[in-house]
Amino acid sequence: MLSRITTLVTASALALSLATSAAFLVPAAAETTAIGAERLQVRYRTEQIEGLDIAYREAGDPSRPTVLLLHGFPTSSHMFRNLIPVLAERYHVLAPDYPGFGASSMPPAAALDYSFANLARLMAVFLDRKGVDRYAVYLMDYGAPVGFRMFAADPDRVTAFIIQNGNAYEEGLRAFWDPIKAYWAEPTPENGDKLRDFLTLEATKWQFTHGTKDPESISRDSFWHVQYLLDRPGNQEVQLELFLDYGTNVPEYPKWQALFREHQPPALLMWGKNDYIFPEEGAHPYKRDLKNLEFHLLDTGHFALEEYGPEIAARMLVFLDDVGS
Repeated sequence: MLSRITTLVTASALALSLATSAAFLVPAAAETTAIGAERLQVRYRTEQIEGLDIAYREAGDPSRPTVLLLHGFPTSSHMFRNLIPVLAERYHVLAPDYPGFGASSMPPAAALDYSFANLARLMAVFLDRKGVDRYAVYLMDYGAPVGFRMFAADPDRVTAFIIQNGNAYEEGLRAFWDPIKAYWAEPTPENGDKLRDFLTLEATKWQFTHGTKDPESISRDSFWHVQYLLDRPGNQEVQLELFLDYGTNVPEYPKWQALFREHQPPALLMWGKNDYIFPEEGAHPYKRDLKNLEFHLLDTGHFALEEYGPEIAARMLVFLDDVGS
């Protein structure tokens, strides 16, 4: 297929965007429609895996193609709350919470391997339990190393990528990462303690509002919800374990890039270009390796769904229908 690197909106996508906007404004309408209401209703479920409760949101007809939504730091499947009912009209949707996040189990840091390799493994087991053989995957922030590790373990299982502010290139690790890189180089308690400021309410609010066009449009519920979870006893230690282990992803980047070139999965990139954590510099290198790439930069920050949810949903539906996921 010819390269689809473009910033143009087709007439059909625009019409779909308007329809999807209405669904975002009144998400309950998609969940309670008389036609297929049972399938569209979002279910809040739990799967027990190796003694852990893995909480997840599920919607849509399981006989249809599956879209897996992998959340970032420091949120959970909650970040997809408005997207799920829209996708569920055509697709089977799964959005799990990693251990230590959302409603999933949170064993103490010393009691569980809080590594990206283990998170990826657990998410693959979760899909096995759900009977999902193939899936398209939305990757955001932490979701990128989780999802790309899953892809590396079984490339043929992935039908398509939707990439939103998720890194696979060293060009994307800019100034924000300097104190975290110092922790990778010297994982001392002192260097770890310097990262605790990233776990405060002020930092969480900043992640949701920095780089947005209209900070007053960002729901406060998002960062209050996240902060409640970060403030649980022991959760800071869990997050420090993952800050440290993120460094193990960087040596994997060349392997993932080689797999991109070999397998050429269709990809839709929707990137908040004002993101300080994963800046625009991390988006452009995907063009080198993914030839069937639809590329869009959005005038927003890290959590692009908060401000561009309707557009992202509309483009996703067009993209997924096109690639046959």
